[in-house]
Amino acid sequence: MSTTLIIVIVVAIVLAAALVAARRQREAKVEGQRVEAGEHREEAQARTREAELAEAEAEERAARAKRESLAAEEQAQRAERERASAEELEGRAREIDPDHDPDSTAR
Repeated sequence: MSTTLIIVIVVAIVLAAALVAARRQREAKVEGQRVEAGEHREEAQARTREAELAEAEAEERAARAKRESLAAEEQAQRAERERASAEELEGRAREIDPDHDPDSTAR
């Protein structure tokens, strides 16, 4: 064999080995990126679930607060109606009480 042919074969083997090594390195990098992307997706899903849970809890709290507010408003209205009814009954009692002095300012 001639020296030139040996050099060409050695260069071809070295180039082929370099190409195989570069391809393996590229594949390893791509696989690493896939793994990292999967981890990011899992983290994103976990955070999405946490956000949805927090949002649902906030909506429940807001609904509970609204119910409480409406109940308090209804209770205040009921109290006002009772107060008006009591004042009306007190007025009627004063009108029909034979012992009541209409000129008296005390109740």
